[in-house]
Amino acid sequence: QVQLVESGGGLVQPVGSLRLSCAASGSIFRFNTMGWYRQAPGKQRELVAIMASGGTTNYAPSVKCRFTISRDNAKNTVFMQMNSLKPEDTAVYYCNLKIVAQDYWGQGTQVTVSS
Repeated sequence: QVQLVESGGGLVQPVGSLRLSCAASGSIFRFNTMGWYRQAPGKQRELVAIMASGGTTNYAPSVKCRFTISRDNAKNTVFMQMNSLKPEDTAVYYCNLKIVAQDYWGQGTQVTVSS
């Protein structure tokens, strides 16, 4: 059974920074993709940033140049450094692990950007 545990959300002022972490445990095939999605109130869940185990990344245009995703394959952990945060970044952020066609999700962590 795969479990994802997220940490690092919270309240931050505009132009501030936060760092999210997500650790995966369980039976994890070494070729996978880990990353982050977010869902704001009244909106659909959207991709923020993902990173394959080989290093390929994909970012939403709205966060490119502000957010940086990284991972530690040995520890099955993914990180996301979020800089220059804007109020529109406010959402619940979900960690995602994709192994072939199977998706696993974390419980979500709230990020609120407000003065």
